[in-house]
Amino acid sequence: MIGVFGGSGFYSFLDDVTHEEVSTPFGAPSSPVAIGAIDGQPVAFLARHGVDHQYGPAQVNFRANVWAMRQVGVTRLLGPCAVGSLRPDVHPGDFVVCDQLVDRTWGRADTFFAGPEHLSFADPYCPELGASVCTAADALGIRCHAGGTVVVIQGPRFSTRAESAWYRSAGFDVINMTQYPEAYLAREAGLCYAAIALVTDYDTGVEGEPGVGPVTMEEVFAVLRDNVDRTRELLRQVIPTVPSAGTSCACQHPVPNAPLAT
Repeated sequence: MIGVFGGSGFYSFLDDVTHEEVSTPFGAPSSPVAIGAIDGQPVAFLARHGVDHQYGPAQVNFRANVWAMRQVGVTRLLGPCAVGSLRPDVHPGDFVVCDQLVDRTWGRADTFFAGPEHLSFADPYCPELGASVCTAADALGIRCHAGGTVVVIQGPRFSTRAESAWYRSAGFDVINMTQYPEAYLAREAGLCYAAIALVTDYDTGVEGEPGVGPVTMEEVFAVLRDNVDRTRELLRQVIPTVPSAGTSCACQHPVPNAPLAT
């Protein structure tokens, strides 16, 4: 089964939807899991921030969300998310399929395990799944950047100008508040994971462009609303093309028999 995290309106593109309440060892997920199909392909959808967007980025129960997806049979997971651009050539309305991640969050429960287990996270995202997203975007004529580093901040506040300049100087491409620990927990759970990052803003603006100011929440939601249909279209295009789950992908090797964290 393919899993999708995203806003509460996205699962309206699924056929024959049922809703499943899932209990996990880590508490309740952000929402029930909506299970349906696209072109016969089973799809599970979970609203990352809750059906009423009631959970901020630091309040999302990422462990429960990822565990719930695994529990209903998901093997490949797509994570549509909003990002701010740190580059003047990555524009609002563009999509970015990230291939690297930098974690600047703190205090988030970010592992399923309570023992000495260690997992490689050198390459945080599934290259097979990412390639499928890029191919689907090309087929639809959607501007999509293949690769990019996302820096994940704690939120809910946006960056200061000094922080944003620091991230740019480090060569990061986009900025977000939810990719960590979501992407890492998918790795621990043995799920292939790809981010479909929609650029909503330019973070603190663009140097030398006085008309491009710092991001506001109103701006983010406006771009999200304007691009709901494009995101749905991209998901509808990519899901039937996703490679069937197998054991050849490095993403699909969870820690075996490890004691769970509490």
